[in-house]
Amino acid sequence: MSNGNGDGALSGTVIAVAGAGGPAGRATLLRLAEAGATVVGSDNDPERLAEAVDAASYAHGGATVVGDTVDLLDLRSTRDWAARVEKEFGRVDGLVHLVGGWRGSETFTKTVLDDWDLLELLLIRTVQHTSLAFHEALQRSDRGRYVLISAAGASRPTAGNAAYSAAKAAAEAWTLAMADYFRKAGGEQGPTSAAAILVVKALVHDAMRAERPNAKFAGFTDVKELGESIAGVWDMPAGEVNGKRLWLTEKP
Repeated sequence: MSNGNGDGALSGTVIAVAGAGGPAGRATLLRLAEAGATVVGSDNDPERLAEAVDAASYAHGGATVVGDTVDLLDLRSTRDWAARVEKEFGRVDGLVHLVGGWRGSETFTKTVLDDWDLLELLLIRTVQHTSLAFHEALQRSDRGRYVLISAAGASRPTAGNAAYSAAKAAAEAWTLAMADYFRKAGGEQGPTSAAAILVVKALVHDAMRAERPNAKFAGFTDVKELGESIAGVWDMPAGEVNGKRLWLTEKP
């Protein structure tokens, strides 16, 4: 049974992070480890994942931060990952879904449907697999959380982002269905676990600012702020966040 990484707000929790190798994943691993969680990251790029795990472990000496290369497009592999996490650490208190991807077009009429084929896998199928694999363990937790990172475009699609916005909207709908599962499982007392959606316009990180020093990135959410908001989902009661869209940018 995991005892967490110290006396932080998330001490004693075990949180899995899907898509942990990217900039948002790195920031999230760092923040969750700082808060005291045992963090288990996954990514399909083992080198990128190892770098992210090492960075979080180095920044927070003594923190338990581990990585596991998982094919989230394969349901059995994803279920096996969930089972390994629970078996090794005794519990699972969270799954943060950071698997991303973007394809767009100049206009609606120039939309390439091959883009949809890719985005359906990255943005929808991985949500389906992680939610189905982890939902029972999260329900067993006294503070289980499934956290999806979505985009404002899901609520207000633009002509050149038809495929991306539609995929994000589908991922949100799937997550809200999971929230209904938690609501019903909680009965009259209310849910003990929650599925929540954090909505951003887009994400920005230090490397992007260095590449475009004159860009304003208006309305963008810094990955460090995202990590803070993700950790904050555990600060709120399940009933307050379950089935909610939590906006980190201006609501359209």
